[in-house]
Amino acid sequence: MANPGAAGDERLGSAPAVEACRDLAASLDLRTKVRLLTGSGYFTVAAEESIGLRELRMSDGPSGVRGTDAPQAAALLPNATLVAASWSEQTASVVGEILAEEAAAQNVHLLLGPTINLHRSVLGGRLFEAFSEDPLLTGRLAAAYVSALQRRGIGACPKHFVANESETERTTVSVEMDEATLREVYLLPFEIVVQDADPWSIMAAYNRVSGVPATENRRLLTGVLRDEWGWNGLVVSDWGATTSDVASATAGLDLVMPGPEGPWGAALVNAVETGMLAESVIDEHVVRLLILAMRTGVLDGSGPPLRSTQDPESRRAQLTTLAAAGCTVLTNHGATLPLDRDSRVALIGRHAIETVCLGGGSAEVMPPYTVSIAEGLSELLGDRLIVAGGVEVRDRPPAAQPEVVTDPVTGRPGVRCVVLSEDGCVLVDGHRPAAKDLISDPPGGRVDTILLRALVPLGGYLEVGGIGVGDWEILAGDERITFSLRVSGRCFGEEALAPPVSTARVVMSPGTLVEARVAVGPAFQAHRPVYGNWGLVARSVPPDDADSIARAASAAAAADVAVVVVGTTQEQETESIDKSTIRLPGAQDAMVSAVAARARRTVVVVNAATPVLMPWLDEVDAIVWCGLPGQEGGRGVAAALLGDIEPAGRLVTTFPAEDGAAPAWAVTPSEGRLTYREGRFIGYRGHWAGLAPEPAFWFGHGLGYGAWEYGSPTAAREGDDVVVTVEVTNAGIRESREVVQVYVEPAGTEEPIRLAGWTSVTVAPGATVTARVVIDSRICRRWDQARGGWVAVADGNGLVVARGLGDIRGRVRAPRSS
Repeated sequence: MANPGAAGDERLGSAPAVEACRDLAASLDLRTKVRLLTGSGYFTVAAEESIGLRELRMSDGPSGVRGTDAPQAAALLPNATLVAASWSEQTASVVGEILAEEAAAQNVHLLLGPTINLHRSVLGGRLFEAFSEDPLLTGRLAAAYVSALQRRGIGACPKHFVANESETERTTVSVEMDEATLREVYLLPFEIVVQDADPWSIMAAYNRVSGVPATENRRLLTGVLRDEWGWNGLVVSDWGATTSDVASATAGLDLVMPGPEGPWGAALVNAVETGMLAESVIDEHVVRLLILAMRTGVLDGSGPPLRSTQDPESRRAQLTTLAAAGCTVLTNHGATLPLDRDSRVALIGRHAIETVCLGGGSAEVMPPYTVSIAEGLSELLGDRLIVAGGVEVRDRPPAAQPEVVTDPVTGRPGVRCVVLSEDGCVLVDGHRPAAKDLISDPPGGRVDTILLRALVPLGGYLEVGGIGVGDWEILAGDERITFSLRVSGRCFGEEALAPPVSTARVVMSPGTLVEARVAVGPAFQAHRPVYGNWGLVARSVPPDDADSIARAASAAAAADVAVVVVGTTQEQETESIDKSTIRLPGAQDAMVSAVAARARRTVVVVNAATPVLMPWLDEVDAIVWCGLPGQEGGRGVAAALLGDIEPAGRLVTTFPAEDGAAPAWAVTPSEGRLTYREGRFIGYRGHWAGLAPEPAFWFGHGLGYGAWEYGSPTAAREGDDVVVTVEVTNAGIRESREVVQVYVEPAGTEEPIRLAGWTSVTVAPGATVTARVVIDSRICRRWDQARGGWVAVADGNGLVVARGLGDIRGRVRAPRSS
């Protein structure tokens, strides 16, 4: 990394390879250079044969590699909050390694992730993509993820720089905060990633920061990223975020996405030719692009791409372990967990049989399969498991699952998709494993009509319909259904991220053919290129909630233990839309209470990425949070419940006790502005300072399956580091993993408490080990607004040793420097 404060050529490094990129850039004419600085497609950057530059391919992918073309099957990992719940940089590194192999298998060179915005308000719709409410935890996990990805030749693109913590009005909102809050909280994860992992690119956000669009914020893109931090990578715009030409080009933005159209192009050529913009600015952007191309192997002579070598069984074991180990035991009265394998278990809830494994929006991945919790427990318990469906959890019907519909041509699960151009030419004709698919204008054509065909083998009384913008005609046996769907205008990219849906209820014979024709052209006449999600709905009509609750309670009464799986869906956990409440959707709370009233013991599994309210908290015996656990989620949760893999997760977000009972809540801008009034007192910091009531569960909380005793902590200087040591004893009967957390607690109320370091130890029953926690020096400083720079936090601050801030195990005074 170049020295902080470096300028000019030194910002890009001084290696001979960089000079070679400069020579290549100098060989190009102005129009060619400018053409390279806007994407050639939605996820591609153009090749340039004259300099040996091949097409550079990008993909969405915090939890899986979505791919650049029509989505193809790819491994779906647990979501970011579940990965982060491990509090393990090694786990984050494993995730990076898996994603690198998945990217290589799809010929993807740059992965658009990780998301390192913070969990400011639990209403944020996209929190499932982001690690935590804490900047240190987020930054260090992200750095491990990025390093592992890039060691294998796949570029990372941490996002969204900066202050994109919510979705409402995200393309226009101006986020307002003081400089200390910006520096100490929201910039810190990016600073850590830059310092510890040197990402090859960073994505600029949609929003404005103090009135200035992130894509043209010179103070941040050049002043902080390049001049202060000495970073030499490529700044990529979020998709469609760039709305200016010279202003963004001179601010430090390097690449506009997507393409081929955009605000740069001819406008930048004209700006150079008329003297408004120096051509050297264009050259600087092109050199950074070529450096990225060299690093990712798409510039001739820069090395072959990585090839995936992971066998399916090893991948399955990895994903199962990731899902199980991040699960977090919130309560466990009477050692209800792990479950006795000889017990009769009633498994209850829609999330048990339709486990939500991923969130919505650009993070969606099409996995080759998903394993539900019902399937996972059935494999381990056999006929000792009774399954009851539970209440409806969605307002919008989902796309038909592959097992519900089959391709009439191949007979395989899924649908037949044909895409026609304006002149009737076939642009796409093929099998789609999923009933919903992302479709865009392909090269050489413009989408006009989409044809979707599927057989429904079982028939019955079904809800049938369509998802996606356009004029629909559906033939289902003798039934003809027509409707028109348009976007609501509530969010940017709604066509792809939150497409509209309409359904009707029909009776169909087994084996009925469903044929849908969607006239897309009229809906997109003023909106090109076409880019959206289209799919079929075909599912059994959901039963009445009262009947479902009665069946659930009856099943619970007949078993030794009831496991109720509740949670959210992609309607709440999604890009483009924020939540209005953290209450569970539908009648799930009533279902839990009804089951708890009849069951001998009740375990609740929360299948949600972010906090939910638990009005039944005192009515149940144990609660496990399992996030959105990925394609092996069912097996992972089953292994955790039965103790085959310890659910040793710790919370990465504070769980409020009620709606609104948090330091930051509202995510809706007022007159275009969203002010972070809580300042640096985000999440647990604000609860600790008394700015919000006691939470239901504190940040860092998690019981695992051990029982822990702590000795008295000590703190000492080892060179430049402050190290806290403490003896921990596993007083339980099972080997267990403990996460020892240390927080800085400054004197007075002006400075917030903050996580300063952590470590994990795995300890046998009855054994004692010494845990060592190194305090991260980036926490022991504050931003001095008057000086415009960092100053050290006073020596001798209190250090809190904890199992989470609701379970303090010791305090020690930090040693003073000599």
